[in-house]
Formats: sequence, C-alpha cells, structure tokens
Amino acid sequence: MGLCVAPNNVNVIRSKWVPGVDFDETFSPVIKATSIHFILAIAVSSKWLIKQLDVCNAFLHRLLKEIVYMEQPPGFRNSRRPAYEIQSIINNLSSKFALKDLGNLHYFLGIEVQQFTHGIFLSQAKYTKDLLSKARIHDCSLINTLMAIRSIPCSDDNEPVDATEYRGLVGSLQYLTYTRPDITFGVNRVSQHFQAPTKANLKDVKRILRYRKGTLDFGLRFLSQSSLKLYAFSDSDWAGCPITRRSTTGFCIYLGSNCISWSSKKQHTISRSNAEAEYRSMALAAVELTWLTYLFNDIGLCILKAPTLLCDNLSAIHMIKNPVFHARMKHIKLDVHFVCEKVAKGSLFTRYVPSHLQITDTLTKPLGKHQFLTLRTKLGVHRMTLPSLRGADKSQATNMLVMVSIWCIQEDPSLRPTMRKVSQMLQGVVEVDVPPNPSPFSG
Repeated sequence: MGLCVAPNNVNVIRSKWVPGVDFDETFSPVIKATSIHFILAIAVSSKWLIKQLDVCNAFLHRLLKEIVYMEQPPGFRNSRRPAYEIQSIINNLSSKFALKDLGNLHYFLGIEVQQFTHGIFLSQAKYTKDLLSKARIHDCSLINTLMAIRSIPCSDDNEPVDATEYRGLVGSLQYLTYTRPDITFGVNRVSQHFQAPTKANLKDVKRILRYRKGTLDFGLRFLSQSSLKLYAFSDSDWAGCPITRRSTTGFCIYLGSNCISWSSKKQHTISRSNAEAEYRSMALAAVELTWLTYLFNDIGLCILKAPTLLCDNLSAIHMIKNPVFHARMKHIKLDVHFVCEKVAKGSLFTRYVPSHLQITDTLTKPLGKHQFLTLRTKLGVHRMTLPSLRGADKSQATNMLVMVSIWCIQEDPSLRPTMRKVSQMLQGVVEVDVPPNPSPFSG
C-alpha cells in the first residue's frame, strides 16, 4: 500500500461509503467518558493491574489479488496506523493481532495517568499547554475561580468575534472536562454561543483558560480505598439564564468516593417553579444511574444496594412519595412517572441533602472563591504532588491517615466528627483534611 498517481484507464474508489449498502447506522461507536471513569474506578478499587496495548492493525483483513486505487480520505495526514486501547486478555488478542505491550497505563486519548500507592491520577497538562499556545495566552495571568459572579459590562461586549476560532477553543475546552469536572459549568455556558459569539463570550473563554493555567498540576483522583456504592447529587439553578430564563441542570455521580460522571446542561423548556426545575434534574440523574446499573451487569458485577439520589429540594422529593401532587405536575408527567417508578420498584432511593452540602452547586451557577474551592475538592479534583526525600515520611503519614479516615467514615458515618478531631490533633505532625464523603451523612 502506498501513494501513487492513478493511471488514466482505471476506476478510482472514493473514500466514501454508501448508506444502506456499506453500513446501516449513521454513527461510529464512540466510547463514553463516563465508561472510562467507571472502568478505571472499578479497576482501582479492585486493585486490578491496568495495562496499555498498541494493536498493529488495519481496517482491511482480506488479501486482494487485484490492484485497487482509491482517493485519500479527507483530513489525511500520514500513513501511521492508529492505536487502540484494548481491555481484554493479551494472550487471546495476540493470536489474532500483532500487539505491542506498552506497560502500565500511562497515557491514552490525550489523558496522562499517574499511578500511586492508593490509586491513580488523571490529568491533561500537556493538552492544556498546547491549547494555551494555540490561544496565544500562554503568558497570561492566573485566576482562582472559573467564572465571575457578577460581570462588569464593557462598551464593546456585543462586538462579534471570529466564530471559527471561538468554536475551536471551546471544542478543546470540552475535551478538558474529561478530567476536570470543575470547569464543566463554565464550558457549558460558553458553548451556548457558537452561532454568533461576541467579545464578552470570548472573554469568558479566556477566563476559563486562565483558571486552567493556574491549575495545570490538578486532575481527577481515583482512590483504591472505595466502596462500590452509587451515589448521585442533583441540583438546578432555576431560571438562571438571563436571556431565555431556562434553568440549568447539574448532577454528579459517585462510585464510592470516586466521582465518575457529571453533567451541566441547560433545560429544554422553562420551568414554572423551582420544584419543577429540581425534578427535571432528578430525572436526568436517575437516567444516568439506571444506565450505570446496566453497565454493572454488563461487566458481571452485582449491585448489593440500590443507588441513592440526593436533592436539596424537599418539594421535589415529596412529589415522588405523595401521589396527590402528581395531578399538579402533569406538564412534567414523564419525568414524574419515570422517577416514581424507579423508587416504587426499590431500584432507586431518594434522600434530602442540605443546601450547604450540595456538591453540584459548582455545576449550575458561578460561586465565590471559598465555596468553589471547597466543592472542587469534593468533586475529586486535587493537585498531584510527588513527595521529596525530605518530605517522604510526612507524605506517607498523610496518605495513611487519609486512607484510614476514608475507611472509617465509610464503615460508620457517625465517626466523621471523631476523625476530624483526630486530624486537628495531628496538625503539628501532618497537615491533613478529612476528605468529604459523598453521602447523605456528610457534615
């Protein structure tokens, strides 16, 4: 196979398939980001060995006797064969494919993986640096928060900007949300202006990039000392959009202490009450939980306890348990029946969580510095620091105390105040903060 000039007397095949003849579906199978987080969290908590393979494989498996000429596909760059991430047994695959063992998982899909004693750490520092260079702001000043609570209007805010460049920057930011749930709300906000972006929108994009530059060494952490229980937090910002007055839905799902799924999305219709907006958010979170339970079954694992969905709106929770309220909410009938059916079957539990413990606030609205940084930690976003020789003992003691704290709190949530006091007593030896427990007993 090589590049050449086709003779005049041959037919050249175009790099295009005919619908209905060559394929039936109009999409290619693409893995979901939640699936990656789910598999990695399962592997870490089960202490599985995570390997990385390179498959030397082409799409064509049949020997051809004839010479076939075809056009180069759009976007062709080079003839190197793509690499695939294989989650199967190496010996079985090597009998059919030529494999190259790349060792332990360290880099895939632009995501850097660092494995440490008590889990793994996912980051996209290299991808972020390339994006900063692309946006020509690699020397910009840093900022501590994702978005401003109140923006200061300028006279040129409504002036249009280059839509192509804007879409390219925001599209790259969307990929960064794979390991940074703390920027999801901001990226969702700027993604709503693809059609006619303005200078004000571009200013928001550059603020996200400035925040991202200041947190280059941050990423998503998965701990091995974690249970396999599913928890979900759902929330909404009622009529939060100043233009359309639509609400923003946000939810995050935990597998034990590891955050594996999150979403921030504007609702399709206007909600006439806060309870209605909250209920729509609960319905979307319930859909994601249902899909995750199916994923559990597909890989041969059994869920011992039904998932728990936490919400900070009592009216929305009462609508699930009291059929009297259903007649007043006919305009959201599908969402009501879907969640109620899950609760009635026992496949989903709903509980109330106080507003000050609502983790998904960072996915629905701009927050102040203190609250944003606190919730960022609860989402599993941490700084990856490698201990020096002088600080090795202190780092090991810190990790050990953190692991013991997590295990004690998961076994008995009532021990959380005790572990906090222990942490305060040991501040002279090690500085440690008891990690937040994503459960209704946090406090």
